Amino acid sequence: MSCRRDSAPVVPAYDETSLGAVLPGAARALGVAVDGPAVTVPNATSVCVVVIDGLGRLLLDEAARNAPFLTSLLVGSTELSVGCPSTTATSMGSFGTGLSSGRHGLVGYEVMDPGRGVLLNELKWDPGTDPLAWQPHPTVFEVLAARGVAVTKVGNPEFDGSGLTLAALRGGGFVGAKRLYSRVDIAVAALAQPGPGLVYLYWGDLDGAGHSHGWRSPQWRRELRHVDRELARLARRLGTGTVLIVTADHGMVDVPHADRVDLADRPELSLGVRILGGEARFAQAYCEPGQSQRVAARLADAFRDRAWVHTRDEAIDAGWFGPVDDRVRPRLGDVLVAGIDSFALVDSRTATPQVLRLIGQHGSLTAAEQLVPLLVHSC
Repeated sequence: MSCRRDSAPVVPAYDETSLGAVLPGAARALGVAVDGPAVTVPNATSVCVVVIDGLGRLLLDEAARNAPFLTSLLVGSTELSVGCPSTTATSMGSFGTGLSSGRHGLVGYEVMDPGRGVLLNELKWDPGTDPLAWQPHPTVFEVLAARGVAVTKVGNPEFDGSGLTLAALRGGGFVGAKRLYSRVDIAVAALAQPGPGLVYLYWGDLDGAGHSHGWRSPQWRRELRHVDRELARLARRLGTGTVLIVTADHGMVDVPHADRVDLADRPELSLGVRILGGEARFAQAYCEPGQSQRVAARLADAFRDRAWVHTRDEAIDAGWFGPVDDRVRPRLGDVLVAGIDSFALVDSRTATPQVLRLIGQHGSLTAAEQLVPLLVHSC
């Protein structure tokens, strides 16, 4: 079962209530004006922005006793929608650029590269796709660095120079560290330097625990307690005049394998589908020419109240991706299947074993996946 508020889709507004408004808000707190919507952040001499992968707002509410520090920041806080689909690559695109997914163009886990006619995994990337051409808009980090703000990004060592980093998070310096306590120490040291500074700290192990074991598992709760302890330590060590912002890139729902629909087992549902991309909670079906309407009708009839099924044009008209650039439109699937409650759509003939093992999942427009906290602490 999912952690839910209602059964209506949460359609991102891509305004000041969206994940893309976080870095512009941090920039303005440092006195740097940037275009686009911005969250309200107190004026500061330095800002530390932490993204905890997978920490949905509804999940935090339910697991509050495992995170006393983060829960203490919920009083008077707001929540954000992350964008569509609710997946890391897309969210990092919005976070880094401040733009809707339809503009920055990072529109899923695996999406069509129209120029090459193959699926691009936007987390692992592919040397055949130029990340700067794929996402040409400037990032907020680039704007800040050009205005004299010392920008430090702290994350997995392998992220330095990766395709996703170059596409969505380029600008400033990068420091790699494997452990969270090391990342906290690096952030504190960077923000102790004179002059205006911004640190972006990423941590992905909470998401990993949820994928492997489910977000209601003891493993997920244990990792949340670890995160909470380290972020409390971070807050204690930051200097006066620093603002700490904690948010996330998406939430999560648990999907037992018995609740998945596998196209390999349902050949009648594969008719007209050339290849299935996206992710299990937000599948993107790339169809044979002229077949999208038939495929959409067939899948809608098969899944009924288990998924929202739209053609590409219907989803764009519904505002799922915000404004959509012409270069981005052909990257989107011809038919989009967004899961409701405990539902996932896979094709075991093409999906990797890693994807097929997942329990905790995300990508859709449910509140549990879309809504994330915006926690602000002034030091």
